[in-house]
Amino acid sequence: MIDWSDRHYRVFARQLTKNALLFTEMIVADAILRGDRDRLLGFDAVEQPVVLQLGGNDPAKLAEAARIGEGFGYAEINLNVGCPSDRVQSGTFGACLMREPQLVADCVAAMKAAVAIPVTVKCRIGVDDQDPEVALRDLVSRVTRAGTDAVWVHARKAWLQGLSPKENRDIPPLDYGLVRRLKAENPNLFVGLNGGLHTLDQALEEMTGLDGVMLGRAAYQDSGILTGVDDLFPHPLRAGDEPSGPVARPQALSADDWEAVRDAMMAYAGGVIARGGRVAHVTRHMIGLFQGFPGARKYRQVLSTDATKPGAGPEVIAAAFAAVLSARAETAAAAE
Repeated sequence: MIDWSDRHYRVFARQLTKNALLFTEMIVADAILRGDRDRLLGFDAVEQPVVLQLGGNDPAKLAEAARIGEGFGYAEINLNVGCPSDRVQSGTFGACLMREPQLVADCVAAMKAAVAIPVTVKCRIGVDDQDPEVALRDLVSRVTRAGTDAVWVHARKAWLQGLSPKENRDIPPLDYGLVRRLKAENPNLFVGLNGGLHTLDQALEEMTGLDGVMLGRAAYQDSGILTGVDDLFPHPLRAGDEPSGPVARPQALSADDWEAVRDAMMAYAGGVIARGGRVAHVTRHMIGLFQGFPGARKYRQVLSTDATKPGAGPEVIAAAFAAVLSARAETAAAAE
């Protein structure tokens, strides 16, 4: 989720769900050690619970980055061993680390020794010619002994040779069954599922026998999905927690609810602008809301065009929401 789940998106997502565990984009440990930490790690308290997702392959550097992240107030630290992007391949981390399970375990052990908050791992089921039945079990066995608090599994291989990062999100076949078998073999380990999940109904169905589910691009591109999370999961699922399980079906948000989302994002965007940012830094993450709603096309048009104009302010958000709220009122009136 590099360049996607930044702090502005996470504030927006939190207006739609109070209970979903939010993850940062992957941040390389070296960047934290050498770069502008406030810019890289700063976040709004409203985002909590939020997990700092790290990339790297040096146990000492990752331990120090985790310690710094804990100091910033993150709820958990997650080591990414699943990203297949060109950037991580050139740095020999991300999915490349599936080939070096003991190094991953050493990284986890170092981070566990450095922080008091949970340390988790996100991985693939294997890379290239690895046998997933062997590679995934070997990695999980080692990181479990190293003390990981949870493993999130993207249930696809990553083909580092021959497929682009985009193709790696869609082409390798999914194997949810392997992830369920992994959980059955490790009943005391929190095992969550990622990959190919597009709706809450599908996520709930595939979560059977597991502890959690993770939605990435689906929750970004159709962010209205998030409005159903809290009814289905009345408490946040954290590493080591017992799953709460679904208790109700999602209820549609009222006009008052949507106005509250609008007002919160207008206030937040005003703060971003006051600190030298632009409203487009916020609104670019909001375009996926209202998929399938009357007025959604106008909503997207306003956010895509008006937000980029010189001097644009929070009123752009109000105008975009007005397109949907007015269409919603007209539809309700016509139904009476």
